[in-house]
Amino acid sequence: MWDNQADGTTGQVLFQLTEAVENFESADGEQPFEGPGRPRSILFVAWRDLANPVAGGSELLIHQLASGLAHRGYEVSLLCGGPVEPKSLYRVVDSGGEYSQYLKVPFHYLRSFRAVDLVVEVCNGMPFCAPLWRRGPVLCLVNHVHTDQWSSRFGPMLASVGRTIESDLMPRVHRKSLIVTVSDSSQSSLLGIGVPQEQIRLIPQGVAEPPPLVEKSQLPRFVAVGRLVGYKRVDLLLEMWESVKQHTGGTLTIIGDGPEKERLERRNVEGVEFTGFVSEAEKHRLMSEARLLVHPASWEGWGLVITEAAVRGTPSVGFDVPGVRDAIVDTETGLLAGDPESFKAHWLRLCHDEELYQRLRAAGIKRSLSAPLKATVNAFERVAAEAVLRSHARSLGARYRAKRYGWSSNEGATASVNG
Repeated sequence: MWDNQADGTTGQVLFQLTEAVENFESADGEQPFEGPGRPRSILFVAWRDLANPVAGGSELLIHQLASGLAHRGYEVSLLCGGPVEPKSLYRVVDSGGEYSQYLKVPFHYLRSFRAVDLVVEVCNGMPFCAPLWRRGPVLCLVNHVHTDQWSSRFGPMLASVGRTIESDLMPRVHRKSLIVTVSDSSQSSLLGIGVPQEQIRLIPQGVAEPPPLVEKSQLPRFVAVGRLVGYKRVDLLLEMWESVKQHTGGTLTIIGDGPEKERLERRNVEGVEFTGFVSEAEKHRLMSEARLLVHPASWEGWGLVITEAAVRGTPSVGFDVPGVRDAIVDTETGLLAGDPESFKAHWLRLCHDEELYQRLRAAGIKRSLSAPLKATVNAFERVAAEAVLRSHARSLGARYRAKRYGWSSNEGATASVNG
C-alpha cells in the first residue's frame, strides 16, 4: 500500500481533475481552448472520407473539425473506409471497404495510432465500439440516430439487427464515453435510445463564411443538395416540381451523387438538371444564384446544406422533420411543411411574396453568421478536453482505490480499464 503522503498526493490530483471536469459546463466556450485536458493528438474513426462520391453532411463536419483542429496545432488523423484522398492539414488512412473496415479498424489502430491522446469514434448507425479496443480516452460523435433509416436501406431482418446494434449495443459500449451531437433533434433521439442526459454534449453546427455572393439568376433557379439516397426523397421532389414548374418556370438543379442518381435521371423530368458531385466553389455559385433551396428529406442530423444556403442569401423550404426543423426557423429563416401540398404552397409563396422572401433572406444570413464554423471547433475542443479529463480521472481513481485497498496489480489494471 502507499504511505499517507502518496495517498494524499494522489487524492489531491484526483480531486483537481474531477473539479476541472465539473467546471466545464460553466466556462466560456466562445474562445479557443487552452485549459487542462487538451489533447495533443486526435484520431477520428469514421465510415467515409469527404472524398467519397456519396459523402454527406457528416463527412463535411468531420473534415471541418479536423481541419480546424489542425490549424490550431493539434496532430489530427482520420481512419476511414475508402476511397480516400490526402489532405494538406491532417493525415488520412484507408481502413478498408464499406463494411470490412469495422473488422480492420482495431488492427490499424493498434499498429499505427495507439499512442494518440484521444480517439473520436464517429457513429453513423453502426458503431466501431472503440472502448472495446482502446484503453485511453474515447469520445463518441453522433450526427443523428438512424432509427427509421435502417428500413430504407436494408431488408426487415438486417434492418432489425442494425436498429438493435445502434439502440442497444452502442449506448452500452459507450456508457462511460461522452457523446457529442449537433442538434436538439439528435439529442432527443439519443435520449430516446437510453443515453443519459448528463452524457450528451451539444455543439453548434457552424458554417464557413462564403465568398462574396453572386446575383440571383434572372430565370428562377431552385436547388436541392445532398446524397441521392432514399431518405432524401428526391422522387417526391420531382413529383412536386412537375406541379410547381407550371407556375414558376425556370429550372430545378439537383446537386450531389449517390446510388439513386441514374434511376432518377432516367425519369427525364422537364426542367431538371443533375450536376453530380461539384466543387465547393461551384456549389457556392449554384446556391447563390438560386432563389430557393428545396429540401424534402425525411430526417437529418442537422440540415447543413440549409445553413450553407442561408448564409448565401438563399432561403429554404423543407418538411417539419428532425434535423430540418433545427436548421430552419419556421417563418423566420425559411418555411416548414407538414405534407407535400403545403410544401408546394410554400414553394410558390416564396416565388411571389417578395416582402416575405427578402425578410427570410436577411434573417437567414444573420442567423447563419451568428454560428460561425470557429464556434463549432471551439465547442468541440472543450468536449475533447473534457473527455480526456474524465478518462484520466477514472483511471487515476481506479489506481488509487487499488493501492488503498490492497488489490493485486491485475485487479488494479482491470479497475483502471473499467472504472
